[in-house]
Amino acid sequence: MTNGFRTRIIILGALLIVLLAVLLPRRNQRDGTNAAVTGERSLTGSNAEVRRAGGMNRSGAPATPEEVVAHKVKQFARDRHAILLAMARRKNIQVPGEAERFFAAVEKGNWDEIDRAFTAIQEKKKAGGPEGEALQALGAVLLDTYGAAEQGHLWPAQKLLDYGQGILDSLKPGMVYVGGTDSGRWVPTLLNDTAGGERHMIVTQNGLADLGYLDYVNQLYGDRLSTLTKDDSDRAFKDYMADAQKRLEHDKQFPDEPKQVKRGETITMGADGKVSVSGQVAVMAINERLLHALMDKNPDVPFGIQESFPLTSTYPDAVPMGALMELRASDGAAAFTDERATQAVDYWKQRTQQLLGEPESAGSKEERLSFSHDAAAQAHLLASHDFTAQAEQAYRLASQLSPSNPEAAAGLAEMLTRAGKPEEAQQVIDAYVQKNPGQQKILDQFFSVTLRPTVGAKP
Repeated sequence: MTNGFRTRIIILGALLIVLLAVLLPRRNQRDGTNAAVTGERSLTGSNAEVRRAGGMNRSGAPATPEEVVAHKVKQFARDRHAILLAMARRKNIQVPGEAERFFAAVEKGNWDEIDRAFTAIQEKKKAGGPEGEALQALGAVLLDTYGAAEQGHLWPAQKLLDYGQGILDSLKPGMVYVGGTDSGRWVPTLLNDTAGGERHMIVTQNGLADLGYLDYVNQLYGDRLSTLTKDDSDRAFKDYMADAQKRLEHDKQFPDEPKQVKRGETITMGADGKVSVSGQVAVMAINERLLHALMDKNPDVPFGIQESFPLTSTYPDAVPMGALMELRASDGAAAFTDERATQAVDYWKQRTQQLLGEPESAGSKEERLSFSHDAAAQAHLLASHDFTAQAEQAYRLASQLSPSNPEAAAGLAEMLTRAGKPEEAQQVIDAYVQKNPGQQKILDQFFSVTLRPTVGAKP
């Protein structure tokens, strides 16, 4: 691999850090409106450790949701600390003090200290040197721990438990769960890895282009799953680059034909003839190829997904599965009937009525935005199979759950435009901008990535 190609890989990998901030704002303000805890308050709420057996606290009373979540965050961190130490031994790395201070902060349970300790890790990584390189090599496990702790901070405790358990309950036995958004990835992971019974394998679509993350996945599941290797990663990058160059050359040679370079995808060719790519669309296109590679290496393993970004090449044999989607469904598109599409919409109708009818849900922006995102993702899937009426209903339900969600408005507007209803599409856009003044820019970003999915071959 050339040095230039390696540089492009590094740049694309770095873009993964900011991807979700573009696609779905994290909204991690420290104002406490959506959190079980705020400021200098302890994550434990009452300093009472939850006993593993019986769900009781030290006083013998039933554990509160806040105590349960606080205990799970600590338990998860202890597990990940052990994994980090194992990875460090395997790599012959001395664990930097910043990492140890971070885990100590999570054990203490003070969110501000956790956040400061993780920020110190990020700054040390940027500074480079032996410690920065060590933290980079161990970065995936540190991010996993921080992500779980952050969700414990952001969500009302009972809502976190309900949301995560709802996802886990919808998974089939032995199913690999592919998490997407921050909530969709780390809430189920926190519950999955701190509970008895079956523990599902959980990966994220957003990290597959990062070799450090692939190493972490192998550490977690290498004895249960055929994981991706550096060769798999190199192949995905190489194939994507070749395809990108081909599409760029087409657009230059045939300017009057439809553009093959996607909106939001930046492809440039230097004077030396070498192609460079950047942008979240490019990053996720590589992740999409790698997800297919992972499924191909595990042909008998079922996969379920909560998307962060529309992975349209997975849609041909995907079907709705509660709030999620089952990939590579055994009966595939043949089972995706009009009745099944209507059942998917009915699920979202019931979920919307439930969430908007509960006072505590009305005040939980995290919960409503998470479900709004998932409803919009299923709308993309419905649209790709030409269930236009059901897709429209799902988009509108997504907007009801979170009127500020740009992907629901953008998806519906683009679907209406393609259906020959530009005036209705403009009404959707106008209504969104009116309710969300100043959000035209972020809406335009979703127009770039939420195109009507086309059922077709793998990328």
